[in-house]
Amino acid sequence: MDDRSEKFCIIGAGSSGIAAAKNFLAAGIPFDCLEREDDIGGNWYFGAPCSRVYASTHLVSSKVLTEYSDFPMPQEWPEYPSHRQALRYLREYARAFGLYERIEFGTGVEGVEPAGVGSQESGGSGTRGGPLGVPQGDRVRPRGDSCGRLSGRLGVPRRDLAQGWIVRLANGEERRYRGVVIANGHNWDPRWPEYPGEFTGETIHSAQFKTGDVLRGQRVLVVGGGNSGCDIACEAALHAESAVLSTRRAYHVLPKFFRGRPIDQCNELLLWLRVPLWARRAAGAVVSHVALGPAWRTGVPKPDHRLFESHPILNSQIHHHVGHGRLGLRPDVERFDGQTVTFIDGSAAEFDLVIYATGYRVTIPFIDRAHLNWQDESPRLFMNVFHPERDDLFCIGLIQPDSGQFGLVDYQAQLVANYLSAMEHRPARAEKFRRLKASETPDLGSGVRYVSSPRHTLEVEHYSYRRRLQKLAASLR
Repeated sequence: MDDRSEKFCIIGAGSSGIAAAKNFLAAGIPFDCLEREDDIGGNWYFGAPCSRVYASTHLVSSKVLTEYSDFPMPQEWPEYPSHRQALRYLREYARAFGLYERIEFGTGVEGVEPAGVGSQESGGSGTRGGPLGVPQGDRVRPRGDSCGRLSGRLGVPRRDLAQGWIVRLANGEERRYRGVVIANGHNWDPRWPEYPGEFTGETIHSAQFKTGDVLRGQRVLVVGGGNSGCDIACEAALHAESAVLSTRRAYHVLPKFFRGRPIDQCNELLLWLRVPLWARRAAGAVVSHVALGPAWRTGVPKPDHRLFESHPILNSQIHHHVGHGRLGLRPDVERFDGQTVTFIDGSAAEFDLVIYATGYRVTIPFIDRAHLNWQDESPRLFMNVFHPERDDLFCIGLIQPDSGQFGLVDYQAQLVANYLSAMEHRPARAEKFRRLKASETPDLGSGVRYVSSPRHTLEVEHYSYRRRLQKLAASLR
C-alpha cells in the first residue's frame, strides 16, 4: 500500500479535472491527478478512446460563456470555437498554471473504496467490477460526522472514514488518499434505446460517429433530437443519399446568432437584467419566429412544452435543410423489420444506417454507487458536487448546463477548495456549510420544471447555479 494520505486524488484530466487541479494548487491543497490517456483533453481529445466529439464539432455555447473564470479564450477566435481550438485551450490552460508536471498520464483507475470498508487491507474481499466495471462490493452507505468519520449508526466502525480512500490503479497498484475528487466526465457511456423487431442494416451510436464519410451513399436515420442529433442530421443532409431525423418530441430550436450576436449572450443579458422567465420565453419565441420563420412554414413541428423546460437546440441549419427537402422529420420509432423502420405515426421507410444520438448514461464505474448517494439515474449531491454526509468525496463536472461548462466547473472547484481550506482554518464557516450540504436540496433549475427525461437528470440553469456557487465560495473565505 502506497500511503499518500496527506493528498487528495483527482481522477481525470479533462476540462473538470484540470479545473480541480488548478484550484487545489492555488489553495495549497496537496493532490495527485490521474489521467488514463496520454495527454489532457478528455472528451475534447479528438481521436482518443475517451473522446466523443466528431470532426465537425464546435462549441454549442459561445466562448465567453464557456471559458474558465480567469483564462479567457483568444479574442481573435470565432464565437463558437472548434473542437481543435477547445482542446488547444485546455492544454494552454494547463501549461499556464503549471499542471502538466502534476498529472500522471497513462494511469487508469479501476477501483475506489473507503479504507477499511471491504478493502483488502482490512481483510475483506474488496470490491470487484461487475457489468461495465461497476463495483459490486459492500452496499452499506456510511454516514459521517463533522470530521468525516463514521457515526457508527450503520454498524460500521467510526475509524473507517477517518482512514480515507483506497484507490486501485489499472496496473494493480493501491494507494491510500485523504480524499477523492471524481472528474472523469459523464458523456462517455452510450445510452442505447430498445425498439421491437430487428434492424438488419448498420447501427452506431453518436459516440462512434467521427466523420461524414460514413454517411456517403447511405439512407440515414438519426434517432435523437439533442444538439448532437441535430448536428449529425445536418451532416447527413449534406453527405447522405437521404436523411431523416426521428425524435420522441419536438424541441425548441433557436438560432446560434441573433443580429450578429451569439444567442446565449442575448439570453445572458436578459438574465442579468432579471427579466422574468415568462418574458424570456416570449423573447425566445419572437427570436425564433423572426430568425428561423414560423414552424408551420418550415415544416419543423411545434414543441409540446415551454421553452427551457427541455435543453434548447441551438442550430441554424435544421430549418434550412428541412426547407430544401434534404432532411425529413419523423416522430419516434415504433418498430424495426429488416431495413424497414416504422414510425409511431404509421409511416415507414427503408434505411441503411441508423445513428442513435440518444445521449449517455451517468456511469462512474470504479466506485460503488452506495458511496455516492446514488438515486435513480445519478448521484444525489449538494450542488451536484458535495456528498451530504462525507467531507472527503466530491464530484466536479457532474452537470448538464444550458450554457457553457468550463466556467461552471471552475467555480465548483473553487468552492471545494474553499471548503477544504475552511475546514482547517475557518472551522465555524466550514461547519455552517456542512450543515447546509447535509440538509438542503437546492432548486438547480431556478424555477424551470424540466421535462421528465434521462436527458435532464443533471440539468442546471447556468446563471442562478453560477451565482450560487460564487456566493457559497465567498462565504467560506
